[in-house]
Amino acid sequence: MMMLTNKDLQARREAAVPPGVATMLPIFAAKAKNAEIWDVEGKRYIDFAGGIAVINTGHNHPRIMAAVREQLDCFSHTCFQITPYASYIELAEKLNDLVPGDTPKQTLFLSTGAEAVENAIKIARSHTGRSGVIAFSGGFHGRTMMGMALTGKVVPYKVGFGPFPGEVFHVPFPNAICGVSEADSLKAVEDLFAADVEPSRVAAMIIEPVQGEGGFNIASPAFLQALRALCDRHGILLIVDEIQTGFARTGKMFATDYAGIEPDMMTLAKSLAGGFPLSAVTGKAEIMQSAKPGGLGGTYAGSPLGCAAALAVLEVIEEEQLNTRSMVLGALIVDHLTQMKQDPALDCIGEIRNLGAMVAVELVRENDMAQAAPELAKALVQEVAKDGLILLSCGVRGNVIRFLSPLTIPDAQVMEGMTIIHAALKRLGKIRQAA
Repeated sequence: MMMLTNKDLQARREAAVPPGVATMLPIFAAKAKNAEIWDVEGKRYIDFAGGIAVINTGHNHPRIMAAVREQLDCFSHTCFQITPYASYIELAEKLNDLVPGDTPKQTLFLSTGAEAVENAIKIARSHTGRSGVIAFSGGFHGRTMMGMALTGKVVPYKVGFGPFPGEVFHVPFPNAICGVSEADSLKAVEDLFAADVEPSRVAAMIIEPVQGEGGFNIASPAFLQALRALCDRHGILLIVDEIQTGFARTGKMFATDYAGIEPDMMTLAKSLAGGFPLSAVTGKAEIMQSAKPGGLGGTYAGSPLGCAAALAVLEVIEEEQLNTRSMVLGALIVDHLTQMKQDPALDCIGEIRNLGAMVAVELVRENDMAQAAPELAKALVQEVAKDGLILLSCGVRGNVIRFLSPLTIPDAQVMEGMTIIHAALKRLGKIRQAA
């Protein structure tokens, strides 16, 4: 049999798959284990992307794979709305206990993060009888129509796809680099109420406690507490999107735990099921009961394979103490970045920020935070891939490098990856100077 090559597969991909499904690297995976991926040509890569925050427990964790194999021996699908199964109930019970707050909870399972967001908005509108929704600039909530409407970034997510669902309003997310304070953001909400929509018509406000695609911008506990108070004052439901931040990524099970607030609903996905498609909306029982029977669900929603995987994920997080590991891993990456920042040859390292292992660094020109370097971020992603490292960029200015390796990654592989980044930045700096 002829060996597959990345070049041949890329040509076939371009012929068979629309370009709207963008691919960051022309590297085709053949196998993966923990924090390593091998392509079809046998080249090994350290994974600092984690499938975009999906593999907190690592690729092919033995506990998770065993749970899925055991479920496969029983059945792969029945549709929960036709003949339900115990794993869905057990997982719902566990999430109801894990999410912040003492109010009784209920959980709905779906397949993707965007589905979770869509259904959270449906439930909010059903419960309140209101239609308006407030979201934040720089936020990302999916590529479905409502997801795009809520997302606070036009390029590349919204271009050419409008019009979007109405009654969605955006306010600035606090971002000191962009000159937006928490006070500015809160004032923008009040200005919105004065100019565009009365609070009595707003069903929900949705926010990421740490923006993902927006650049790992962190909402402080004080800001989230202020939003909770504002929503309570006006009878607005607070939806916290923990799709990228959940399941030990930030050093706690959920980033919301740092703020000490109780959301009305939380949207969950990505690392919930260790790589198997599964998402959830977990919320206060009184709210979750608002939708009439048949109004929620989906053919594949709450897949038995996903539920089995997620139950194993929760066991792994607890037994391997991944919240603690997240803090150690985050500190290790931040320490490496701080050392790189001291290198006189690198004037491109700007602000470094993190919450646990959710780490980001701004790439800039000549140590000037006002001068974002998106072209350098894009070039770095391509350059490190040549040396066997998978890395992601993001940010409202396109200049942020984000770190999303499995929490189970060995320290030696972290150091190897950081060394690759350091060397690549030096090479790119020399190319820039020569130009």
